[in-house]
Amino acid sequence: MLSALFFYLFAILCVGAAFMVISVKNPVHAVLFLILAFFNAAGLFVLLGAEFLAMILVVVYVGAVLVLFLFVVMMLDVDFAVLRAGFLKYLPIGATIGILLLVELIFIVGAWITAPDIVAQAPTPPASDVTNTEALGLILYTRYVYLFEAAGLILLVAMIGAIVLTLQHKRDVRRQSVAAQVGRTREMAVEVVEVESGRGLS
Repeated sequence: MLSALFFYLFAILCVGAAFMVISVKNPVHAVLFLILAFFNAAGLFVLLGAEFLAMILVVVYVGAVLVLFLFVVMMLDVDFAVLRAGFLKYLPIGATIGILLLVELIFIVGAWITAPDIVAQAPTPPASDVTNTEALGLILYTRYVYLFEAAGLILLVAMIGAIVLTLQHKRDVRRQSVAAQVGRTREMAVEVVEVESGRGLS
């Protein structure tokens, strides 16, 4: 009974936060609602016994990816007036796609039938001596190792892109030139001066 209560609580909050992500006008608020949706999804993973997935969802997505999104949204100088001006232009196309997706979802839910032999076709559970984290690691680093590496490369490209978009150079600021420093010669750095005795440097 208690697990069902927490399931409905996390599910309702997750769906509500996901709806707010696409409905709010401020992108910063959208990212914050997305963080709330991920936290509730992590709670659902804990209820399902997938504690490792819940931890990864919080640490990786909330702690890294969404914080990166939040910094990019806050640091970019986005003209929201221009974005809102083009909203009405693409509204018919967006509404058509949304209606088609809604009709597909209605058909899927209406035609949902559970086969009587679905329980017999379920895969056998892993051995009891293998934990959830170990079983996931065995699958992830053997069968899906190339997809895992590709996902890491995509995240690396996203991080580099965010840095490039937020990097701004000011003209009146003196910057370090590594090539000029490495290319310095002895004649450029050292000046030998012959000073007469008792005269000193002027």
